[in-house]
Amino acid sequence: MKKLLIGWITTIVMNITSLYAGVDVVTGPDLSETNHFYVGNRPPLEPSRFLPLPTSAVVPHGWLLTVMKRQRDGISGHLEEISSWLRKTNNAWLNRDGHGEKGWEELPYWLRGYIDLAYLLKDPKMIEKSIFWIDGAINTRRPTGDFGPDIQIGAHAQPYPMQPGGIRDFWPNMVMLFCLENYYDQTKDSRVLDLMTKYFTYQLSLPDAQLIPRSFAVPRAGDELVSIYWLYNRTGNPDLLKLAERIHHHSLDWEKKNDLPVWHNVDIAEGFREPALHFLQTHQQTELQSTYDNFKEVRKRFGQVPGGMYGGDEGCRVGYSDPRQAVETCGMVEQMFSDELLTQFTGDTFWADNCEDVAFNSYPAALTADMRALRYLTAPNMPVSDALNHSPGIENKGDQMRFCPESHRCCLHNHAMGWPYYAKHLWLASPDNGICASLYSASEITAKVGDGTDVHIEEKTLYPFDGKIQWEIHPGQEVVFPLYLRIPGWCNGATVSINGSKQNIAPEAGKYVRINRTWKEGDNVELSLPMKVAVKRWAENHDSVSVNYGALTFSLKIGEAAKITYWKNKNALDQKWPFTELYPSTPWNYGLVLDDAHPEKSFTVKKLTWPKDDYPFTPESVPIQIAVKAKQIPEWTLDQYGLCAVQQPSPARSEKPTENVMLIPMGAARLRISAFPTIGTGPDAHQWRKQNP
Repeated sequence: MKKLLIGWITTIVMNITSLYAGVDVVTGPDLSETNHFYVGNRPPLEPSRFLPLPTSAVVPHGWLLTVMKRQRDGISGHLEEISSWLRKTNNAWLNRDGHGEKGWEELPYWLRGYIDLAYLLKDPKMIEKSIFWIDGAINTRRPTGDFGPDIQIGAHAQPYPMQPGGIRDFWPNMVMLFCLENYYDQTKDSRVLDLMTKYFTYQLSLPDAQLIPRSFAVPRAGDELVSIYWLYNRTGNPDLLKLAERIHHHSLDWEKKNDLPVWHNVDIAEGFREPALHFLQTHQQTELQSTYDNFKEVRKRFGQVPGGMYGGDEGCRVGYSDPRQAVETCGMVEQMFSDELLTQFTGDTFWADNCEDVAFNSYPAALTADMRALRYLTAPNMPVSDALNHSPGIENKGDQMRFCPESHRCCLHNHAMGWPYYAKHLWLASPDNGICASLYSASEITAKVGDGTDVHIEEKTLYPFDGKIQWEIHPGQEVVFPLYLRIPGWCNGATVSINGSKQNIAPEAGKYVRINRTWKEGDNVELSLPMKVAVKRWAENHDSVSVNYGALTFSLKIGEAAKITYWKNKNALDQKWPFTELYPSTPWNYGLVLDDAHPEKSFTVKKLTWPKDDYPFTPESVPIQIAVKAKQIPEWTLDQYGLCAVQQPSPARSEKPTENVMLIPMGAARLRISAFPTIGTGPDAHQWRKQNP
C-alpha cells in the first residue's frame, strides 16, 4: 500500500511539473502567430512552419566541426588551386559582358557551400575569398538586369561553346542566387536585393520561348522558385509571384501520376520538390502531395536500398535496381538540401529523418576520410572502388568509382554544400517566437526568442552514435518561449527531462515535443532516444535485408587495400591531391544467418571508445560495431563488369561454415555491403543456383 501511495504521489507531482513546464507532443508549431525576428513567408504564401536562421547563428561542435574543418583543409577549401573552372583569369563570372573561357555551374556550385562554411567556421580568409566572388558576380550586372555568364544554348542543349543565335541559359544563375542569399543573410548588403529585383524584372519581360530553355533549368526550375519567394518575403513585390507562376509552367511536369518526368538522379533529387514549392503560392494540397508521391515513386522503382537514396547511377534504368547501382555525390547533397527545405515548409519530421539517413549513411563514404578526394558514384553495395570502366553494369562510362581530387566535375564543386547546409539547418525558428532543434548534433545557437531576448543554447551529444542529447539554456534573463524537439521516426520510447525531472509525457515517433515555459539561466533539458537494432527487409529487391541501429545503417566491415596515384606531371600541387583506389583485403560476399522469428536478436552491439580525433567515419574509428553470424556465398563474386554480381534472392544457400562477422556504420564503410542476402537451408535456397548456373 505504501509503494502504491508513493507511486500515486510521484505521478501527481510529474503531472503538475509537466503542466507547469507546458510540455506536450505536437505535429508542428502554432501557425496563428508570426515570428517577429526572422523572415517567414509573407501572405499570400503558405505560412512558414519553420524559419531559417542566419548561418553564423550556429556554432558546430564535436564530430560535425571536425568534418567541416577537414572540408576546409581538403578539396572544398582548396578548390581554387585545383579546379580550372575557378580560375580567375578570363572567367565569365568576373567579366561584365558575361563572356569568358570558363563560367557555368561550377563556380556557384562550390561557392554556396564555401561561403556558408566560411561563416560557420568564422574564418576571415575564407570570408574574404567568398566576398571576392560575390562582388565579381554582382559586378556582372548589365543594363538589361541580366547578370552572370552569357551562356547560349544551341541545338544540342550544350553550354559550350557559346553559340550565336542560341537561347540564354539561366541555370547557373539559379545556383548563384543561393550564394547571394547566403551572403545577404550574413551582411544585409542591399546590392543583393537590388540585383535580384532587376534580374527577376528582366526575366519577367522575356517571351516564353526565352524564359526557361533546354538545360538543367527545366527539371530544376523549382530552384528559382525558392529564390523568388525568398526575395518576395523581403520586398513584397507582387510581380515576383507572377514570375513564379511563369517559372512553374515552364518546369517539367512533376505532378505526373505514378511516373516522373525525368530519371536523371540529380534532377530527381532537387526537382521532385517543385510542386511543394508551388503549393506555397497556390495552397493546393494536391501539389504538396505530388512531392511526397515523387519521393515514393523513385524509391519504389529504384530505391529499395538503405541509405536514404536510390540506385540511379547517373540515370535510372529499368531492370537496374540492385543495391550495386549507385548515385552521384551531387544527388546526395541535393537530396539533403531538398529535405532541409521541405522540413521548413511542411514541418513534417519525415524530411528531417531522410536528411539524416543520407547524411549519416550515404554521404560520408563518398569522400576520403581526409576529404581530399571524392568519387562520382557510390552504391550501398560496392566491394571495389577502382578506376575501371564499369559500364554497362552502371550507366556511366569511364572512371566513376575512384576517389578523385579533380576529375568528377559537377560533384567536385557541388558537394561543398553538404555539411555546411546540414549545420545551418540544425536549428530553425518557429512562428510563435520559439526555436526548434530539427537536426541533432553538438552545437551552440544564439537566437532571438519570446519578447526579443537573445537566448544562447548549448547542445551536447554524440548523436547519431548515442541517443542522449542535452541542452543548456542561457537566456541571460527570464523569458517565455517554446522549444521544439524532433522525435525521429525510428524512435519509440523517447523520454524528456527538465532540470533532472522526467516529464510525464509519451513522445511519439514522427512528432515534436514542445516545451513552452519561462526559461531561466542554467535550465537544462535532456532527450533520450533509445537506440535498438532493427532489421529492414527489402522485399522488392531480392528480399535482402539491412541492419539499423537508431539513425545508423550498418555495413560489413571489409579490409581496405589502397592504391595511390597522382597526375602524370607530378608537380608539387599534384602530390598534395592524390587519386585513391580501394580494393578488398578480406572477403565481402556474406549472407547473414538470422533468427527467422526475431531477427533483431541475432546481433550483438559493441560500444567502443570515442575516437580521439573526433572523426567517427572510418573503419578504425567507429564507436559502435555490431557482431552477427554469417556465411560466405561462393557464387556471389565480381561479375564481368567488375561489380559485385547482382544479388541472389534470399534465402540463399551456402555450404560454407558459419562465421562471426563485424558490421560498422555505413557512413564509415567506403567499401561496403549494406544490403545483405540471408542464408536459408530449405529448397528455396537452391533456386538462384538453378536460374543462374
